[in-house]
Amino acid sequence: MNEHINSVIFVMGVSGSGKSTIGKLLSLKLSLPYFEGDEYHSPENIAKMSAAQPLTDIDRQVWLESLNQLAINQGKNKGCIIGCSALKEKYRKTLAKGVSQPVYFVFLEGNFEIISQRLQNRKGHFMPPALLQSQFEALQIPENAIKINILDPPEQIVNNIIQNLSH
Repeated sequence: MNEHINSVIFVMGVSGSGKSTIGKLLSLKLSLPYFEGDEYHSPENIAKMSAAQPLTDIDRQVWLESLNQLAINQGKNKGCIIGCSALKEKYRKTLAKGVSQPVYFVFLEGNFEIISQRLQNRKGHFMPPALLQSQFEALQIPENAIKINILDPPEQIVNNIIQNLSH
């Protein structure tokens, strides 16, 4: 399993798709550090999302650049796993730009109804369920990503990811 040392793995998807849960479990399995992308948002972005206002591309740019710098720096160490939405192709290009190690995007794929239900049950997160529709509208399904259905149990999802990374 150590063949993914020196890789940068972005666990991506809309809010409520399971990025944090899966990213942390994957981190344990691969012995790579996990970074929660939400922690790199500016206070202004968090306030905007908390008020149910979708972020614009301009709002996201500094956040994406911060995560890109994190990926570059961690790639120089032993690699890492970063959980972030990465909704659009241009965001994914920004995230991967200049990273000298292999970069993988793992897309946690699920339908609106399932993810909406998850968000209704989630407590203590700044992202209100009302913003989910805007995330689905902004989402550009990645072509060159490992696509994982979120209906399986978390351990199975992580095993599926590891199998796909090995191919």
